[in-house]
Amino acid sequence: MIESRPIPTRVRPFEKTQQATPALLKVILGRPLAPTRREYDEAVAGLNVGDTLMDPVADWLMQSPKAHRGMFQQALTQGVESLSDCPPELQALFAEVDRVPAWVDRQLMDEGISFIHASGLTALQVMRDLALMGGYLLSGFNQALVMTGALTNGTSQRVAETGKWWMDCTERGGLDRFGAGTQSTLHVRLVHAIVRRQLNQREDWDHAQWALPLNQIDMAATYLGFSVVMLGGLRKLGIQATPQEARGVMQLWSYACWLMGVDEKWLRFSETDGVILLNTALMTQSRADWTSKALGKALSEEPLVRRFPAFAKYGLEQPMRKFVYHQHLSVSRYFLTPEQFDQLGLPTHISAWYPWLTLAPRAFTYTAQRLLPRWHQSQVSRGRAAQRAAVGAVFGKKPHQLTPVAPGASA
Repeated sequence: MIESRPIPTRVRPFEKTQQATPALLKVILGRPLAPTRREYDEAVAGLNVGDTLMDPVADWLMQSPKAHRGMFQQALTQGVESLSDCPPELQALFAEVDRVPAWVDRQLMDEGISFIHASGLTALQVMRDLALMGGYLLSGFNQALVMTGALTNGTSQRVAETGKWWMDCTERGGLDRFGAGTQSTLHVRLVHAIVRRQLNQREDWDHAQWALPLNQIDMAATYLGFSVVMLGGLRKLGIQATPQEARGVMQLWSYACWLMGVDEKWLRFSETDGVILLNTALMTQSRADWTSKALGKALSEEPLVRRFPAFAKYGLEQPMRKFVYHQHLSVSRYFLTPEQFDQLGLPTHISAWYPWLTLAPRAFTYTAQRLLPRWHQSQVSRGRAAQRAAVGAVFGKKPHQLTPVAPGASA
């Protein structure tokens, strides 16, 4: 039985979610895109559910931040068995983390990782210029970001930290128990729990409108951005995943976001099922508002403060910044409408020049390299090297590590 609670005002009424599904899409999905009444009710209920294992850890940590933070880090990097007096909160969390779910298929995940590596910089462009930028149109997501200053202040650092987490998760072995991706994910999960705890106690957090901060549905929709949205965006830019690769990508991010605290009931292992859940999650979101403009503008201008040392010595750093600024905007324009650009506070005269110039060469070379195994492996290696260089460029000379959890940090 689904618990009955007042529906947050950000949620679209059920009747308005029942638009007819185009015939071809219905055939592809094998069902209508619109949620059933039960799916809708479950999603609404999920807006008031947090992280049942990490939230108690956040409460425990804040009782003695300095000492408890060190214990959490030790359990994270060495296992709870290394603690002589492990609190029950950590025991419960890591008992679950140490349990590898039966549905995890490491070989399938590796196929997804190979596809992500081979997609090179195009994957990063889709994640930044479609998933992240487009996500700002959904103001229900934005409230926690704006109230913590997470992306309006220090946008470059925050974007780089997200890139660092993405890189850790997509390394081979990154999601092993003591892999970099698992450790980064659990670190971010703790930060989310601390933010959830703080915002939930603030008088200016409107629960009637926004529901619980960083709730299950918002987290599920975010993980679908790394899987469903990325696959669709890459396809539109000329990079096609095979059915097996698509399943691998879905598997990879399902496991990563299970580690992030997303309940198994919200995991989807096929792209079509992911599309259906993403559509349902979007029905719970508010329309674009002033937060969309604030975050969109901040993200769009991030390249204007990025460092380009190789160009600086020739006096070309500023022209390069402007080129990358327009390049990112053109990718966003390829996916988003002028009306959405206006809602994001972006210049509406921008054209999709970069994707259109590069689409045919990219589609041809990516498709052709599949015919020769050695060429394909070379593409995988080159693509990953380009991803590392791009994330490193945003970090500059700063070390590649996430912001440490501090007492009272707003994340």
